[in-house]
Amino acid sequence: QVQLVESGGGLVQPGGSLTLSCTASTGTLELYTVGWFRQAPGKEREGVSCISNSLGSAYYADSVKGRFTISRDNAKNTAYLQMNSLKPEDTAVYYCAVVRVPSVGSLIPSDWYNFWGQGTHVTVSS
Repeated sequence: QVQLVESGGGLVQPGGSLTLSCTASTGTLELYTVGWFRQAPGKEREGVSCISNSLGSAYYADSVKGRFTISRDNAKNTAYLQMNSLKPEDTAVYYCAVVRVPSVGSLIPSDWYNFWGQGTHVTVSS
């Protein structure tokens, strides 16, 4: 069992930056691939990024490539999503999730993930 807690959301102006954190309060995060997802009002949940547990290989949705950076600090049992050049269309609830897979070669579908955090709100607006 892994319990995940996201933090770092808030209100930011277009062009601004935020860093989201995903901390495992129980369980060992280094055993898992970590994914970030988002869901905007009235829209389906979207995979944003994921990072593998072994090599730390990272993958991104085209909509965030070049602006977002995923990372992890296994010693702190925490993963991060650094978001730069934020746009109004990035407004959503952001969730982290974990899954144990033998290898990662691309974004992993959301229904593969076993444990999810409660989400943190990100609003990009002037």
